[in-house]
Amino acid sequence: MDLLSMVFIGIGLGMDTFSISVSRGLVGHESGINYALITAFSFGAFQAFMPILGWISGLEIQSLVSAFAPWVAFTLLLLIGLKMIYESTMLEEEEFKFSYRELLLLSVATSIDAFAVGVSFALLNISIWLPIIIIGVITFFLSLGGSYLGEKIGHIFENRIEALGGVILILIGLRILLENNVL
Repeated sequence: MDLLSMVFIGIGLGMDTFSISVSRGLVGHESGINYALITAFSFGAFQAFMPILGWISGLEIQSLVSAFAPWVAFTLLLLIGLKMIYESTMLEEEEFKFSYRELLLLSVATSIDAFAVGVSFALLNISIWLPIIIIGVITFFLSLGGSYLGEKIGHIFENRIEALGGVILILIGLRILLENNVL
């Protein structure tokens, strides 16, 4: 997998954390650089850690599904992408209050997709180390930017950003099929 694809996967995975950061920035209760840095670090760390767990799991099942690996990777990315697009249509009017417990839960919830991507990397025999650095760094900066943007103009773009992330993941899944001459 080339570097550009890894960057797009990082962007796609980071879109939900960006969206959450924008939403939380909108509320304004947690504004400021300290909150933004803590949030960005938590989201980035989990987005980088979960693909490792997925990759390890994928290595365990690799021999069972190696012939279907491109389809498995495509299906996982398609489902993740469709889920993100669907969630972008849901209107949520929630009041956010900062707590470390909530941040931990949000970090885990948004990184489940990254676990599935890690499984895909293992099934496609892709080394996990460069992608996790890229995913973690991109997520960190998207979350940091989302917090800032949310304070300024986030209510205009919030749901569209997550949908864009879903579309990116679906396109990467299609590219995997094309690269493996499955389509």
